[in-house]
Amino acid sequence: MKWGVIATWRMALDGIKKAALMLDQDGSIFDSLQQVITEVEDCPDYTSVGYGALPNEKGIIELDAAFMDGTTLSFGAVSGVINFKNPVKIARKLMDERFNTFLAGQGAQEYAQINGFEEKNMMTDCSYNIWQKKLLEKKEVLKPYDGHDTVGTAGVDTSSRMAAATSTSGLFMKKTGRIGDSPLPGCGLYSDSSIGSATATGLGEDIMKGCICYETVRLMEYGLSPQDAAQKAVEQFNKKLMDRRGQAGDISVVCMNKDAKWGAATNTGHFSFVTATYSEKPTVYIASFRDGKQIILPATEEWIRNNKE
Repeated sequence: MKWGVIATWRMALDGIKKAALMLDQDGSIFDSLQQVITEVEDCPDYTSVGYGALPNEKGIIELDAAFMDGTTLSFGAVSGVINFKNPVKIARKLMDERFNTFLAGQGAQEYAQINGFEEKNMMTDCSYNIWQKKLLEKKEVLKPYDGHDTVGTAGVDTSSRMAAATSTSGLFMKKTGRIGDSPLPGCGLYSDSSIGSATATGLGEDIMKGCICYETVRLMEYGLSPQDAAQKAVEQFNKKLMDRRGQAGDISVVCMNKDAKWGAATNTGHFSFVTATYSEKPTVYIASFRDGKQIILPATEEWIRNNKE
């Protein structure tokens, strides 16, 4: 039976390896995607997700996460969660609720406490020192891939169930309460088991303007391959932003269809992602957009060793 999983950034490699083993043994897509995300959330080496993430302008780590069931279209999300270990687990729990499936701030934290999710101080010495250094620099212009990137994952299991999930600490030095694309359905993620799933990373303020993940899945529904769908969604919306606003933030998308075929596209010079399927071992790829073309190549072992995020 066919199965597959894909995720943004090289930091997802260890989680993808574990998820691949689970899926190859007929594991649930929900458990598998949660494994991908929690592997990143729990590692302090990754400064944009979970433990050791970079804080907002006031030195507080606010976490966002989401989970979507492609079969029922059920969706759960949290935003602005403080001091909870694995926000993606809270989002998955909310996915099973009928009402109140997207909770923010205090409401999300109260829900997490009532349901017994683990509390933890998510600040590390490293993330605190990076924040302090940034305060001294008083840097005004921030880029989302400068110390920030969302882990997003999507896939299909041997029972043909699809899902997508995300987790992030959001833009480094963001305003308190800022919400990006990651926890928003259709923007940071989307899943439909009859078609496919997609997840995005980049500048949330621009990704939200185009509902880029819904658009990618919609294009797959109309017969485009995952690669063609991701490429068309990203490139057309990038052009629209440039035409309308004169600028476009970083936008990258990965996707997979119900047959475990994958695609990826970016408007940047460098974006890494990881995928594994029933016919492909866990592999890190690097995508770039140069001279009007999407270029996707496997990462070298040396590059993988030297790059963690």
